[in-house]
Formats: sequence, structure tokens, C-alpha cells
Amino acid sequence: MLLAIDVGNSNIVLGVFDEGGKLLFISRLVTDQNKTEAQYAIDFRDILKLYGAEEKKITASILSSVSPPMTSLVSRAVALLFGKKPMVVGPGIKTGLHIAIDNPAQLGSDMVVTAVAASAAYPRPLVVIDMGTATTVSYIDKDGVYEGCAIVAGVRTSLSALTSRTAQLTSISIEAPASAIGKNTVDSMRSGVVYGTASMLDGMINRIEEEKGPVAAVIATGGMAPEIVPHCRKKVLHDPSLLMNGLYLLYQKNR
Repeated sequence: MLLAIDVGNSNIVLGVFDEGGKLLFISRLVTDQNKTEAQYAIDFRDILKLYGAEEKKITASILSSVSPPMTSLVSRAVALLFGKKPMVVGPGIKTGLHIAIDNPAQLGSDMVVTAVAASAAYPRPLVVIDMGTATTVSYIDKDGVYEGCAIVAGVRTSLSALTSRTAQLTSISIEAPASAIGKNTVDSMRSGVVYGTASMLDGMINRIEEEKGPVAAVIATGGMAPEIVPHCRKKVLHDPSLLMNGLYLLYQKNR
């Protein structure tokens, strides 16, 4: 079985694939740079146990990370648990993706992985939206060329900035209110967060199509996608397994 790990700024996502390439589960834990490799090894072991995946059946692993310190830390944790370090998505790994931006080395590994997965699974040209600590909106043309992206603050990042800088606005749960026009502070904030973000995504898709022409598919993934995508007026497909599937494809390409 293959263990796939994606390290983000806020969360670490784990997935396990069986020998036939079926994704058995996805699980998340909080990214914490203060933990040791032993603590992360225990976390990983406990998650595998929780989902009934036997450690001894994990024969390989692959890691994507946007944080260099965490890359090293999680790699050591995997080596401690399984006896060998994971394959790491980075320079030198074969992706099959042509990246047509000013400095391809600047493209985050998570964005590379989701682009590879989306390009393989959906018709092109396409837009890929990843909703994590940051929200990224990427465009891949009909030939599978990654042409670039837009980056905005993520949903929770924006909400945290709002509440930390305004004394009378408190933290809220992220859910859609009954109306776009809030009748109280909480519903007003929820409207801005949910409907405002959905409208931003609709607007970005429209602008991309004005510049590049109609897209064949718009795919959204990431932790906040389930809260926002249903409220977009454009057709946006939610694929929670996109990044994990991309890691599986890259492992198979480079094994």
C-alpha cells in the first residue's frame, strides 16, 4: 500500500492507496512545527490504526509539502515509522506537466500535484481551485500546459484577519446564512465569508474565460471547498480526493 502525505500551512492530509490504486481513506491533522518526528510518527501510526490500515502493509510513501522545515520533519517521521524516507515532490521529479510561468521553481508542490491530477481526470482547458490557507485559482490549457494562477487569502485566513483587527467582530462558524443581507453581525459576517467568496470565484472564472475562452471544467478541492462551492453560480465540481490522486499518479510515474 502507498501512503500519500500533503503538508500544508494549516493541515497535514494523509491518504492510503491499496495495491490496485483505490484510495482507502483521507484524514487530516493540524500542522505543528513544534512537534518532533517521533510525535508525528505516533500520529501517523494512530491514524493508520484508526482506519484499519496495517503499518506493515505500507510499502512506499510520497510527500508533498509547502514548508521546507516540515518537509524534513515529516520525512524523518515517515522514515522512523516505516524504515525509509518518502519520495518527495520537488525538483527532479517527473510530472509530465509543462509549467509556463516566469519561474517554474516557484510553483508550490501542492499546486503541481493538483494540476497533474486534474489534467489527467478532467477535460481541458480547465480551472483548478484549491481552498486552503490560501485560495489558488489555476488555469491549464487544452494541451495540459499550466499557464498560471491567481492567489488570494484563504477563507479562514481572511476571517481571522477580520476578527483580529475589529474589536466588535468575533469568531464565527463558517456556514451560509438564510440571506445575503444579514440582519445581525454573525449572519452579516457569514454572508461576506460564504457568498462573498463564492462570488469572487465566479468572478475569477468569468475573467479567465474572457481572456482564454470557455473552459471545459472547473474543479475545486481543499478543506474549505465544501462550504463555498455549493454557493457558486458557475458550475464547479468538488473533488476532495484530487491532491491525493495526484500524489498517487506522481508516485507511479517516478517509482
